[in-house]
Amino acid sequence: MTLPGRRQDWLLLGLALVLVFVAVATYYLTRPTTLTVAVAPKGGSEPALLQAYADELARRKLGVRLKVVSFDGVRESADAFKAGKADLAVVRPDVALPGNAMTLAILRELSAFVAAPSSAGIKSFGDLAGKRLGMLASRTADRTLVGTLAAHHDLELLTEPQTGTLPQKAVALVPLEEADVGPALRAHRIDALVLVTTPGSPVARRLVALVKEESADEEIALFGVPDSTAVLARWPRLQAVTVPAALFGGNPRLPAEDVATVGSSYRLVARADLSRSLAAEVTQHLFEMRSALADTVPAADAIASPTYEDTADATSAHLPIHPGAIDYYEREQETFIERYESWIYLVAILAGGVGSTVAWLRQRLGRIRRERIEVATSRLLELRAAAQEETDHARLEAMAAEVDDLAASIARQALNRPTEPRMLGAATVAIDATRSTVRRAMGHRDNPADLASSKAPGSWPAS
Repeated sequence: MTLPGRRQDWLLLGLALVLVFVAVATYYLTRPTTLTVAVAPKGGSEPALLQAYADELARRKLGVRLKVVSFDGVRESADAFKAGKADLAVVRPDVALPGNAMTLAILRELSAFVAAPSSAGIKSFGDLAGKRLGMLASRTADRTLVGTLAAHHDLELLTEPQTGTLPQKAVALVPLEEADVGPALRAHRIDALVLVTTPGSPVARRLVALVKEESADEEIALFGVPDSTAVLARWPRLQAVTVPAALFGGNPRLPAEDVATVGSSYRLVARADLSRSLAAEVTQHLFEMRSALADTVPAADAIASPTYEDTADATSAHLPIHPGAIDYYEREQETFIERYESWIYLVAILAGGVGSTVAWLRQRLGRIRRERIEVATSRLLELRAAAQEETDHARLEAMAAEVDDLAASIARQALNRPTEPRMLGAATVAIDATRSTVRRAMGHRDNPADLASSKAPGSWPAS
């Protein structure tokens, strides 16, 4: 008996494809998103901070993960970001800020300010003319920033070792180690100390204390760049910074009042085309984990949000903020439904389609099973009718064998698949009736007299 198996195979294949599509879509929606972050500078606190953040994201099994790639300096990390080798990066805007970079968070703010013993008579940048300015052995970017501030005050910054009297409009930069600051002040190898660092950092507090110790009356001048607005107009990638009053001591207050100056920052930036939801998620987790990260990396305490007036100001500033980060800062993040709305609708539609397809397939397969039993039952009835007229013994034996085959086929269907009792009952009656008719016909073939009497008018065949 030929069955419609090919059509059934195509239906099953179609259902399998739909289920695979749904499985792939579900995996895509639930799998973690891995972002590559370029970190720098080598030896700074940022690489350790970002690695600790990546480890914490993985430990908590959150939906976003970080792959940390380290570089020697922020210029190299910015170049890698610009070349598309990273989704996030640590940059310093006054060194290099890729055009496709938008801020997520400020990892560390830097302030440029000067500490001088009161005996030096130095109270502003203009007083540094002809003086020697000590500075911790630092990065090129820090020296460049100091040179920018010197140029704003019409001073030339000399970075090579100098002997003798300095030019009237020049200031010599003298690189030092922290341990050499006190002896250099005592020996008058430097007249003041410039710092480019986070004002509240331990190193800043130690350096200011060293300058204070070398002052005869323990009083020092602490100043920055009061006309920071003018400096930012010329160098817009710098930023205004305030050193809070009494930061380095409360009795006496040091400084006596807030010190306005300029500085720079190490920023975590993201690609401008990074989805808002991902950018918001990275920013949110960073701030939520800040306390936990500070337990192993104290620099995490310095993480801060960029300041801005409104959304338009934030996205159009010289140092623009990513819209996703703004969503987090303003508590306007997309919900799960909003983020995956299109996917949810698509999956819902597909799920409905899959449900309808499954129901249709069940109905269709049930119909095929019914058709198989119906075909077998119809064939049994045909054999019964044929057996009543057949006299050839070989043909009757063939009919008996076919009846057994049909009975076996119906039994397999009833065992393997649910079968309606009505259909199974009809098939059972047909099997019994056909088998009885074939046997009776075979018995009459062996007994011609019985066969003749069975064909006589008004007679019934013997049972």
